[in-house]
Amino acid sequence: MNRNPAYAPTAVRHASSGTPSSGRGRTAVIGGGAAGMTAAIFAAASGGDVTLYERNGPAKLGRKLGITGKGRCNLTNDCGIDVFLENVPTNPRFLYSAFTRFPPADVMAWFGGLGVKLKVERGRRVFPESDRASDIVTALTSELARRGVRVCGAFVSSVERAGDCFCVRSSAGESFFSSVIIATGGCSYRATGSDGSGYRISEALGHTVIPPRAALVPLVCEGGICRRLQGLSLKNVTFCVRRVSDGSTVFEEFGELLFTHFGLSGPVVLTASSVIGGSVAPGGYTAEIDLKPALSREILDARLLSDFSAELNRDFSNSLNALLPSKLIPVFIERTGIDPDKKVNSITRAERERVLRLLKSFDVPISGLRPVDEAIVTSGGVSVSEINPATMESKLFPGLFFAGEIIDVDGLTGGFNLQIAWSTGRLAGICAAERSAGLV
Repeated sequence: MNRNPAYAPTAVRHASSGTPSSGRGRTAVIGGGAAGMTAAIFAAASGGDVTLYERNGPAKLGRKLGITGKGRCNLTNDCGIDVFLENVPTNPRFLYSAFTRFPPADVMAWFGGLGVKLKVERGRRVFPESDRASDIVTALTSELARRGVRVCGAFVSSVERAGDCFCVRSSAGESFFSSVIIATGGCSYRATGSDGSGYRISEALGHTVIPPRAALVPLVCEGGICRRLQGLSLKNVTFCVRRVSDGSTVFEEFGELLFTHFGLSGPVVLTASSVIGGSVAPGGYTAEIDLKPALSREILDARLLSDFSAELNRDFSNSLNALLPSKLIPVFIERTGIDPDKKVNSITRAERERVLRLLKSFDVPISGLRPVDEAIVTSGGVSVSEINPATMESKLFPGLFFAGEIIDVDGLTGGFNLQIAWSTGRLAGICAAERSAGLV
């Protein structure tokens, strides 16, 4: 629950309603997510008269932000420009200016100044010390109130040019602004308000929208293996995706994954989905899991021989407890093709080789991606060729700006997507305020 009393779910009057001239000097921000709130805060901090539109109502600002990172909010990654760009698969160079003006160190200092204590975990991932995403949302909503940003709980249906201003039409009526920032997000997690409306508004204005697709989304796998292993989490494994047609490796990373009723999920799987990209047809890719990446084949073979020699009369079905989680063992044994009741002293070298191969390459055929609504972020959006990377301003309409996931950029897991939101939101907010004030 939002604890900030400044944002009770009540109607907010449009201070800029009326004629186009009444919009001069005013900035509208459409979308109350991470990028939108950041843009509104920095626009107001730059002297702007700011109205923030959030369709879910003032009490639901940052709804998607509040559930990120399983409710912990991995808000950035404590890295430099090179690492950041390496973790942005789509149009990374477009973000260079925004990132250098508001890098992770500055983001961390900003949230520290807003009263949020932070910590850095494995992979340089940054979280609130409390492990509560709600603390990030509360800090931002409190800052919005402190900066005097008006929050309007209305759905924006269109933005149109009106002389030297913009007319914003919403369920609360129409209002006029000198500058407008579209920060409506993509079309994932629709229940939070990211329904793709920003794409329609942008296209109506003449902008090109790259067709959105799921990014950072679970993989669907063929057969019943994953369903049988549902709920099993594997840590410290190497996850690899190979192209079936030529056997080439398209993705490989060490980390954690989860078996689900439909396939595979977890950090390394989500990252793999972004690298694969586009549509995934059955038979196109195969996932391979190295269950023992710390051990070479030679060392692992010696380990198997040692384990088998320890109790020669043990059944094969009872010989893998030290190597594998119990839920995986029945499926694993079945896939080796070895009789589970066979004594380990009777297992041949060829059979041991099958065990070894499966330990180092437990393969699962990939048949597709889960729907875009289940994706953490959306790839695609307003074409970066039509946005000035130094300001986030439209090249087609001076005074129109974009921030966050609405732009055709997306990052991998690890805090990179929220860093994009903070960096582009800040830049758009400052430049929009300057445009409204007639400073550019």
